[in-house]
Amino acid sequence: MQRPHTTPRNQDTPVAAPDEFQPLKLGKLEVWPPVVLAPMAGVTNPPFRSICRENGAPLCVSEMITARAWLRANRLTHLLAQPEPGESPRSVQIYSADPDEVREFVKRLVAGDAPEIDGIETCKQPVDHVDLNFGCPVPKVTRAGGGSAIPVKARLLARIVRAAVEAAGDVPVTIKVRKGISDELLTWQDSGRVAQEEGAAAITLHGRTAGELYSGKADWEVIGELVQLVDIPVLGNGDVWEAFDALRLMRQTGCAGVVVGRACLGRPWLFRELADVFDGKEPGPPPTVTEIRALMDRHARALMGFFGPDMGMRQMRKWGAWYTKGLSGSAATRSALVRVESLEEMHAALALLDQDERLPLRALEANRAKGGRRQKVVLPEGYLEDRDDDTPPKGPISDAEMAAWEKALGGG
Repeated sequence: MQRPHTTPRNQDTPVAAPDEFQPLKLGKLEVWPPVVLAPMAGVTNPPFRSICRENGAPLCVSEMITARAWLRANRLTHLLAQPEPGESPRSVQIYSADPDEVREFVKRLVAGDAPEIDGIETCKQPVDHVDLNFGCPVPKVTRAGGGSAIPVKARLLARIVRAAVEAAGDVPVTIKVRKGISDELLTWQDSGRVAQEEGAAAITLHGRTAGELYSGKADWEVIGELVQLVDIPVLGNGDVWEAFDALRLMRQTGCAGVVVGRACLGRPWLFRELADVFDGKEPGPPPTVTEIRALMDRHARALMGFFGPDMGMRQMRKWGAWYTKGLSGSAATRSALVRVESLEEMHAALALLDQDERLPLRALEANRAKGGRRQKVVLPEGYLEDRDDDTPPKGPISDAEMAAWEKALGGG
């Protein structure tokens, strides 16, 4: 008898056996199931993290927060770094190519020492987990020597990780990386060694290079190779589209946990399904359109409450497309949803759908947020001439550029 709610490749994948998998241990944190919501720029803001936690996500990482902008009291940066009331554990991902900035930022996050900013109540809640971004492939970031460009220089990478770990004390610090810049410039081995030697609690490896972006198939084999290389926990990232993919990834590679990104866009109930399979239970059926409408209403109201009515509804436009992707006859509805300006317009567009339809299997791997293109990764001029150089890049992104970029990401 075929399992009714999985793709063919997972039909023969059994749910977890008793004690087959262990909780993910990150310092004093114990995460069960061993699943993490990936940090995603413009996505993992407080409203979405709250919805994912309600659906069973045990550790939800903030979107990338720029150390320099936070330290200089940029209003939007602080807003995006805020936790929801009662959010626990509080997890923040940091972007910076400067060890001194990282040290100061982590020190203040751990102490709950946020600056005072007119117009918002800055968060004084200490963080429980810090993640360092060494995987961002965005050209604006790599061109300045940040994100996935940093592991190219292992000594600089080590300085940044060391600064974070020293400033964090007993708060666990993890790092997130890609395989490398390209197939000709792989950095994952150096990243694993640095993470272990400098005291990181774990390393997440996305099984693609920066040049691949999100194209093709994630390389799970390299995740297994990293597990064999280091003694700290390795988290696998890439192509976990449904709950049974997470089990297959952990069984195939021996990794300590999985990081879920694009698959949960418009599908936060994926975390409930993940919790079920790790607890040895078959997941229930996907939601109906009526249930999706109720969740979208909740999400839209949360975004409006967080960003304000206008920006909140602009944010909701992309979410409307993600929530309805794969539903029968949804093209016209999505076309309307990407232009909505109010809750009433959103509900009117959704009313055109069959309210009893359940999300079909074909929607599991429907393209969400990222295309299948590749890119030539742009690095700072002369960046590869001395890979042992451990000084921060001389041409970092300016405050104005980063503020504009974060506004675009946060504002939808």
